[in-house]
Amino acid sequence: MALELKENQDYMEKARRLAREFAKDAVERDKAGGTAKIQRDLIRDSGLLRLLIPKEYGGDGQPWSSVLRIVREFARTDGSLAHLFGYHFIMLTQIHLKGTPEQKAYFYRETAKHNWFWGNSSNPIERSIIGHREGERYFLNGKKTFSSGSPDSDVLLVSWLDRDSGKYYDGVVPTRRPGVNVLDDWDNIGQRQTGSGTVVFDQVWIEDHAIVDTTATKHKVFATIVPILSQIILANIFIGSAEGAIAEAKQYTLNQSRPFLNSNVEKASQDPYIIRLYGDFWVELASAASLVDKAMEKVDRIWEKEFDLTEEERGDCAVWVAAANVAAGKAGLDVSQRIFEVMGARSTASKYGFDRFWRNIRTHTLHNPAEYKLKNVGNWVLNDQFPKPDFYS
Repeated sequence: MALELKENQDYMEKARRLAREFAKDAVERDKAGGTAKIQRDLIRDSGLLRLLIPKEYGGDGQPWSSVLRIVREFARTDGSLAHLFGYHFIMLTQIHLKGTPEQKAYFYRETAKHNWFWGNSSNPIERSIIGHREGERYFLNGKKTFSSGSPDSDVLLVSWLDRDSGKYYDGVVPTRRPGVNVLDDWDNIGQRQTGSGTVVFDQVWIEDHAIVDTTATKHKVFATIVPILSQIILANIFIGSAEGAIAEAKQYTLNQSRPFLNSNVEKASQDPYIIRLYGDFWVELASAASLVDKAMEKVDRIWEKEFDLTEEERGDCAVWVAAANVAAGKAGLDVSQRIFEVMGARSTASKYGFDRFWRNIRTHTLHNPAEYKLKNVGNWVLNDQFPKPDFYS
């Protein structure tokens, strides 16, 4: 237990050092958009991309909670890098969840050996990539949007429809394989360095061993937990972003804010209304963070259960994660837009980039609306019904 605790501390210290480096130009990079190549390479060099890979395959064998704490740490400074780090593991572990033991071993070992950074081109809503077999190879044609992490990735998890059978497949292709074209067309208000744009596939070949074989796992509960993992990653991005917003607002209030003319105090930090607002921020955020921490514990437990996971255990975890995601999103949006009330008008200058926290949270909370998660939670509270596994629950 002592060794395990020390390992966790070591990982977090690495994450904190990286976050301090990210902070140096986070505002400028957010404005520029594009790909954070230098920062992605720093993550590669840190060894943290192996964090979740079991030790027998060359990784560190840490639980999901270790990944999620680092996601939260990165989000305090840079929500884009937090997203890329968390979704690297989402893509990688889908082979574990859905594939054969041989595929799991191969992709874990290769990722640990080559320090692969995984990207995504498997947006389940957009079924616009068509695959067909020619001899011993499959060929893919089409495109996918919302391909987060695709620029500068080493491999992509890609999904497609079979031209003849209509069956849905997942597979892994090297990002630099001929015919793969990662477009630099992501220009949204938030998460501006996630590269969540379009990937085009033109006669891209994929080997049979890299097509996820779901024969043995497709009826297993464990194979359905990807939406739970996605929601808990986002919940930690929301919490980390709000924590970062408060931390930066605090420094501004203490060092730059001017007291309001009618406040009758010498410093903004002495204004009772500003003090009360900081208290309100902390209470709201701490409450949401506590719920997220509880949900993280449940995620660790269902991950440990693996293919012994039951529908009831999955359902219980899904409810807690949905509730945590909603609470974190609400708190994050509220705190990140209200920080200007404790800093003053000059804090809205674009050079500070304080608005990036709200923009990042707002962008993510629109992908999986809170109302549908609340519906799932409410149906459990009122009717004792767990959420049915699908792409979003």
